Amino acid sequence: MSELPTGAQALVVTASNRAAAGVYEDRSGAALAAGLAELGFEVEGPKVRPDDVDELEDVLRAAVDAHIDVVLTTGGTGLSPTDVTPEATRRVLEREAPGLAEAVRRYGAENGVPTSVLSRGVAGTAGRTLIVNLPGSTGGVQDGLAVLGPLLPHVVSQLRGGDH
Repeated sequence: MSELPTGAQALVVTASNRAAAGVYEDRSGAALAAGLAELGFEVEGPKVRPDDVDELEDVLRAAVDAHIDVVLTTGGTGLSPTDVTPEATRRVLEREAPGLAEAVRRYGAENGVPTSVLSRGVAGTAGRTLIVNLPGSTGGVQDGLAVLGPLLPHVVSQLRGGDH
């Protein structure tokens, strides 16, 4: 298992109309930020945004422009008409990495959460930034970190031009 490169940066983005309006606390974004910090990342966020394609696209593009290594989103991946995180993410991605999103869904389904397959989350890269959409629940975030945690050191190294 490779180590996380020095100075690896991560951004957490929460997509939620209700959390953005202060109706409830953003628990999944906080859990995601804590999990990334545990993995050794310098973490920014969570940046809480409403379920709006343009606002989400803007925060993702800003992260790519700032050369953030990893951006993990939480929320906005379901079947509700207001769930638009994958659409915003696709506007930013240059290359998709569908295996990552599929692995997160599969992990949830195999661990007693049959509804995990309803997530429409996508994953891929833009510039040297990995972007992955996770569900808007603390359980979905835990599943995502279980899958991504062991992979992120290798991914960050590759995106920074390291040998693989």
